[in-house]
Amino acid sequence: MKYRLEIDGLRALAVLPVIFFHAGLNWFGGGYVGVDIFFVISGYLITGIIINELSEQKFSLLKFYERRARRILPALYFVMMLTTLVSWLWLPPSYLKDFGQSLVAVSFFLSNFLFWVESGYFSSASELKPLLHTWSLAIEEQFYVIFPILLLVFWNSGIKNLLLVLTVIFISSLILAHWGAANYSDFSFYMLPMRAWELMVGSFVAIFLRYNSHFKSRILNEFLSISGLILIIYSIIFFDENTPFPSIYALIPTIGTLLILLAAVPKTAVSKILSTPLIVKIGLISYSAYLFHQPILSFARHRALDEIGDVFIFLLCLLVFILAFLSYKYVEAPFRDKKNFTQKQIFIFSIFGAIFFSVVGYSLHSKNGFPERANFNDKLSSSLTMPKSDNCFQLPYNHKAAEWGCNIGSNKDKIDFILFGDSHSLALKDVFDEYARKNNLRIFFTGSSACIPFLGVYTDSTAEIQKRNNCYELNKRVSEFASEEKVAGIILSARWAYYINGGYENSDVKFISTTNSSTFSEADSIDSFRYGFNLTADYYNSINLPIYIISQPPHQNFLPEKSFFHIKKGWSDIEEVSISRKQFEEIEKIPNEIFSSRINDIIYIRLIDEFCNELSCPIGTEQESYYYDEDHLSIAGAKKISNKIEIILAKD
Repeated sequence: MKYRLEIDGLRALAVLPVIFFHAGLNWFGGGYVGVDIFFVISGYLITGIIINELSEQKFSLLKFYERRARRILPALYFVMMLTTLVSWLWLPPSYLKDFGQSLVAVSFFLSNFLFWVESGYFSSASELKPLLHTWSLAIEEQFYVIFPILLLVFWNSGIKNLLLVLTVIFISSLILAHWGAANYSDFSFYMLPMRAWELMVGSFVAIFLRYNSHFKSRILNEFLSISGLILIIYSIIFFDENTPFPSIYALIPTIGTLLILLAAVPKTAVSKILSTPLIVKIGLISYSAYLFHQPILSFARHRALDEIGDVFIFLLCLLVFILAFLSYKYVEAPFRDKKNFTQKQIFIFSIFGAIFFSVVGYSLHSKNGFPERANFNDKLSSSLTMPKSDNCFQLPYNHKAAEWGCNIGSNKDKIDFILFGDSHSLALKDVFDEYARKNNLRIFFTGSSACIPFLGVYTDSTAEIQKRNNCYELNKRVSEFASEEKVAGIILSARWAYYINGGYENSDVKFISTTNSSTFSEADSIDSFRYGFNLTADYYNSINLPIYIISQPPHQNFLPEKSFFHIKKGWSDIEEVSISRKQFEEIEKIPNEIFSSRINDIIYIRLIDEFCNELSCPIGTEQESYYYDEDHLSIAGAKKISNKIEIILAKD
C-alpha cells in the first residue's frame, strides 16, 4: 500500500489521548477511544496489504505472521523486559505475583481474558497494572489469527460475497457489543467478538479504496475529513468512564477515523494538520509510546503514596516519548529490516521470547511474588491476608435456602448470639469464633458484602451478587430468626460510613434508600440510615433482644501491602502511611452521632480508641498489619478488639 503521512498523524491522534487519559488529565475523559482509532487504522492497513497480495496471488500466511512478529514483538519484548526488572524492584509481593500472571498472558496474547477476570478497565486497581494496556494487542492478534484465513476462504468467491460475509460479521459484532455494554460491560470491553467490528470498519475502507479512488470533490473531502476530526475530538472530550462502551457510542470515534481515512487527502486541512512533521514523528513512535506509557504511569503510582502532581505527570509523559523514540530507533526499526534478521531468526526469536517470559512469569506467580525480596517475614505476610469465609458468608439467599449462614464457636444445640453484617463482620468472624469456642458459646454468623444490617432499607446496586443475596430480605430473615431462636443478643458490624459518604473525599460509597426505586443520593442515604437504624433498634427492643453495634475501624488511605513495602524500602514510615485521627473522626461523624442518639437502647462498641492515639490511627506495627486492605481488619487487627468481644459475649 502507498504510504500516507496522514495515517501516521492519525496514529498520533490515537496515542496521545490514551496516554493523557491514563495520566488522569481532566480534558481527556474519553481518551481511551484512542484504542478504537488504532483498531480502525490496523484493520485498514492489514486488510489493504492482504487483498493487494491476494489479487496478485502473492499472499502467504507465513509471511503475514512474519510481518506481524517484526512489527509487534521486538518492542513488546523490550518493554516486557524493562517492566519485569522494575517490577522486581518496585512492586509489593502480591502485585509482583499478579504481574507474573500477566507476563504469561501477554506472551500468548491472552491478556484481555486475564484483565477481564481480574477487574474492570476503569477501576483504580487497574491503574496499578503495568501491562494492562496489552489487552488491545491481544484483541488485534486474536483477530489476525482468524481474519486472513477468512479472506483466503472467501476471496475466490468474489468481492460481493466477501463483502456480504464481512457485513454480517460486522453487524453481529456491533449488536453484540451494544448489548454487552449494557449487560456485561467488563466482558464486552475486553473481548474480540465485541471489538471485531471496529477493526472491520478499517477493512471496509481498504476494500472500498481498492476498487475506488478517493473522492474527487475538494469540498466533499474537506467536509468529510473535518467532520471525522470533530467526531474524534468530541468523543475524547465528552466521553468518560460512564459512557457505555464499546456500544453504538463507539461508532462516533470509529466513523470519525473512517472519514479521515477516506477523505483526508493531500491539500485538505486535516491532511495538512496530520502531516505536520512533529505529529508524523509522534505517529511513527506511537506503538512504542503506547507500550511504555502504562508501565511508567503504573510504576509512578506504586512509588508515590498520594496522587501524582501535574508537573510530575508532564515529566512522566515526556519520559514516555523519550523512551519511545529510543525504542523505535534501536529496537523497532532494526527488526523490521529484513537485511538484519531473516524469517527464521524472527520466528526463533518470537518463540524463545514467549517461552522465556512465560517461565519468568510462572516463577513470579508460583513463588507468590518472592516476599523475602521485600523483607516481609512470615508474621507480616500472614497479617496481610484476607480471613477465609469458610462458606459462611455471601451465600445465595432465598426464603427456602437451608444454608444462609453458619455456626461458629461451640457445637452445642442452643444458639447464644447472632453476628450479622457486611464484609466488616467477616473480618471479625475468626476472633469471635476463637473466643466462643473457649467459652462454650455458639454464634450464628451470616452476612453479605455491601449489605447494611438494617431493616427497611435497600442498597444502591445493580450487581448480580446483590440481586442474588437480597440484603433487604436477608435482614428480615435475620430478625425472624433472632425472635424464633430467642438468642442472648445480636451483634451488628459494618462499614457504616460506606452507606453515607464512603471514604475520604466522599469516594467509594454505596448509598441506601427506603425505596428500591430511589435515585439514591447522599441526603437520602443519611435519612435512610437514620430510619433503618431506628427501625432495627425498635424491633429488637420490642422483643427484648440486646443489640450490640460495633463501629467500623479507622479507614486507611493506602493498601497495607503497599504501605509496608514503602516502609521496608525506607520510602515512608508508619506515620506517613497511616490516617490521622481527625480524618477518621470526620467520616465517622454521622454514624457516630446517630448511634449515640440511642445509647440507652443499644450497646455501642466504639473502636476508635483501640486503633488511634491522639494524632493518628496506625496501620499496624513494623512487624504486622492491622488491615488486609484499606478498611478491613486482618486477623491481627481483629485481635486488638478481643477485650471488646469478651465484653459482648460475657454472659451472666
